[in-house]
Amino acid sequence: MSTATIGARILRNRRLVRAPIWIYRARAGALLGSRMLMLEHIGRKSGAPRHVVLEVIDHPTSDTYVIASGFGAKAQWFRNIEANPNVRVYIGSHAPAPATARVLTQQETDRALARYRDKHPKAWAQLHTVLEETLGRPITDTDAPLPMVELRLNPV
Repeated sequence: MSTATIGARILRNRRLVRAPIWIYRARAGALLGSRMLMLEHIGRKSGAPRHVVLEVIDHPTSDTYVIASGFGAKAQWFRNIEANPNVRVYIGSHAPAPATARVLTQQETDRALARYRDKHPKAWAQLHTVLEETLGRPITDTDAPLPMVELRLNPV
C-alpha cells in the first residue's frame, strides 16, 4: 500500500480528522502551530454550526488566510461556505473571529499553490500525492483541481 493511499485513508477517518477540533475548543490551538486554523461554518441544510480544522496554504495579509479543500468541491465544509460565506475563524489560541469566505478563481488558486510549493517544498512533496489520491486527479502547475478559499477577517 502506497504512502498516498495510507494518507488518503487517514484523511477519510472521521475520528482522526475531527480530533484537533477539541484542541481549538479548549483554546489551545496554538499547539497545532501557525499553519493550521479551525473554520466554523453553518450547515447549508441543518443551519447548525459545523467545524473543520484545515491547513493554511497562504497568509498574504494580517487579515487574510487561504485554505484548500483536499476533497475538492464535494467537501461538506466547502459546499456550506458556498451556500453561506459568513464564517468564524479560530487562529491559534485566540477567540473566534468573524470572517467572510470567498472561493478563489482558478488563476488565484494556481498562484496560491505555486507560493505554497515554493515556501514549503518538503510538506508539498509529501502532501501532493495524498491530495491526488483523495481528488482522483493529478495536481499540475496550472488548472489544479484543488479548490481554494480566501478567509477575510471582518473589520472590528
